[in-house]
Amino acid sequence: METWKEPQIGQRMGGEKNTVGEEPLSPCSRLFNSPDFNCAIIVIMGCKVKGNAPAIIDGLKHTLVNHPRFSSILEMNDGKKGKPSWVRTEVRVEDHVIVPDIDPNIENPDQYLEDYISKLTTIPMDLSKPLWEIHLLCLKTSNAESIGLLKIHHSLGDGMSLMSLFLACTRKTSDPEALPTVAVRKKQFGPSCYTGFFNKIWWLFVGLWFILKLVFNTFVDVLMFALTICFLRDTETPLLAKPGTELVPKRFVHRIISFDDVKVVKNAMKLTVNDVLLGVTQAGLSRYLSRRYDQEATPKSKESMRRIRLRSAIMINLRPNTGIEALADMMAKKSKCRWGNLFGYILLPFSVGLETDPLEYVRRAKVTVDRKKHSLEAVFSMAFFKLILKVLGLKASVVLVRKVIHNTTLTFSNVVGPKEEITFHGHPLSYIAPSVFGHPHALTVHFQSYENKVIISVTADPTVIPDPHKMCDDFVESLKLIKSTVLERGLYEMEV
Repeated sequence: METWKEPQIGQRMGGEKNTVGEEPLSPCSRLFNSPDFNCAIIVIMGCKVKGNAPAIIDGLKHTLVNHPRFSSILEMNDGKKGKPSWVRTEVRVEDHVIVPDIDPNIENPDQYLEDYISKLTTIPMDLSKPLWEIHLLCLKTSNAESIGLLKIHHSLGDGMSLMSLFLACTRKTSDPEALPTVAVRKKQFGPSCYTGFFNKIWWLFVGLWFILKLVFNTFVDVLMFALTICFLRDTETPLLAKPGTELVPKRFVHRIISFDDVKVVKNAMKLTVNDVLLGVTQAGLSRYLSRRYDQEATPKSKESMRRIRLRSAIMINLRPNTGIEALADMMAKKSKCRWGNLFGYILLPFSVGLETDPLEYVRRAKVTVDRKKHSLEAVFSMAFFKLILKVLGLKASVVLVRKVIHNTTLTFSNVVGPKEEITFHGHPLSYIAPSVFGHPHALTVHFQSYENKVIISVTADPTVIPDPHKMCDDFVESLKLIKSTVLERGLYEMEV
């Protein structure tokens, strides 16, 4: 007798066809809708209360379905001039909220959830309806009383825009009328005051040096990007994807760490949160690879691992991000707002190796991040792919994008979340864990901040990475080791 049921994906009903308007697909949306690059996003919402489907449905009727993309169906051949288009339609929200029948006495609910999501990655989106759905699982797991799964096709928007839209559908738990608070980084260059002749001359030289460094870094990065498209592939490691990996059911696992621990390292070493998280990822991947290679920290093994070429193809959003307030107003008043996919790629190198000093991982991360900040690689890659799409067509663009991803190892991303606890239509959330699937990488690592937590999400092809839980544990242990080293050396106390 089985101790837990095989996950059953809820039933879908027919789509809507009462069209009231249409809009052509952007080049990036066309890319995400191609058969060879069919990507979707899954957001796991851990709820602190039992799931209430009627409350979710009622809330969505006043928020999400008022967004044009979430109330449009995709017409690949019947749009204007026979081109793919978004066609507005009447939405029956009940058809998008799926509540599977789950045995309340399941022995291992965490495993059930993992299997349910894995099976969900194999089911294509229903093109007769707007390309989104919510699965509400009345399932008590180790971190939540119930689970919400928001599945969105990537053609509806880039990751940052979709996360902003999701947050615009939520409210602070402490104030049901207030939108979440998200940290915004203020960009500055130079001092606020330029008075004085010598001060102006100094900043003139600084500006010239900045331009020269920008041009040089961009040239090198564009050259490496071109070589990657042609032939330059990452080192063959246990993380590199096999052909057809985008079709394999993925495993979604996550861990929750303290944001305060990240801030301890950040403040002590005068870094950014991105620097610390990239350093933790490099340290975690080094631990994982050394175990897979069954290596110890000897000078020979260190040198061999440092020769590994391991990179991430990262999508960078080039459109100014629409604020949560603007999106909330758009859904409430059904007004217009800037939206769409507009992104370029950068190739982010990862430094892996068995370091005797754990802080070396974050130092190397800072060097990498600082250099990438002074490059226009994303802008040039976006312009290049748009040119190829216009001149050679969609198939050629898909081939080139797939080459970039095929020749790199993983997808890496980090998104800033709310500073306080939020509620999604009457459901206070204990955690948020988004990720993506459908692209030809065997490994996706995503960091999501929420309250005083950081959620590490790992999406893996189990035929390549059979133990994603161990990889998550490696990230957690790496942060602990880096933090303990900072405290042991008194670096944090010196900064306080």
